[in-house]
Amino acid sequence: MRVLLIEDDAALGNAVREQIAEDGHAVDWSTVLADARISVRTVPYDLILLDLMLPDGRGIDFLRQRRADGDVTPVIILTARDQVSDRIEGLNAGADDYLVKPFDLSELSARISAVARRYTGNPNPLVMHGDLEVDLASRCLDKAGRSIDLTAKEWAIFEALVQRPNAILSKSQLEDRLYDFGAKIESNTIEVHVSRLRKKLGKGVIETVRGLGYRMGRP
Repeated sequence: MRVLLIEDDAALGNAVREQIAEDGHAVDWSTVLADARISVRTVPYDLILLDLMLPDGRGIDFLRQRRADGDVTPVIILTARDQVSDRIEGLNAGADDYLVKPFDLSELSARISAVARRYTGNPNPLVMHGDLEVDLASRCLDKAGRSIDLTAKEWAIFEALVQRPNAILSKSQLEDRLYDFGAKIESNTIEVHVSRLRKKLGKGVIETVRGLGYRMGRP
């Protein structure tokens, strides 16, 4: 996934960014709402992590404006405000989830995965595809009963494809899920990761659709 983190606390922001990167997602980090507004106009994000109190305004106002503009990008609020009334206000403004600081980073990862599954139309973390058994929550993959280990970037590509088994994802769409804004990307990076996935899972698991991108092969 491509994630936008809007958080002005340097220590927390670094910790969250590292956690998301370890999970195989690309993350752009804004410390003020002005930068965040520019980012959402130029990049199609899969998820936004939003602090409520920022140096140049309230995150809740940013969220309300995004929803008023018709944006449906899932949003998880991260805040130190723990009153029930604050949670209700955030959810009513259009947030999909709410985490009170301090929080466990592994819980954040689980919440991100859960929200992402809901938006792909399949809240069930267990996915079957041919002889592949996938647990999206625990990031476990078995092929014919044998456990398969994937790197973070291999998992990110595989997860994107298996959650939309009939969709074709372009090379640029997959790159957006793997790399932060401004990151240097080799021209054959996606091809290399897909080749490694095929070696681990079988040649027919991922199909190349010439000129368009990749999709899951028929089960």
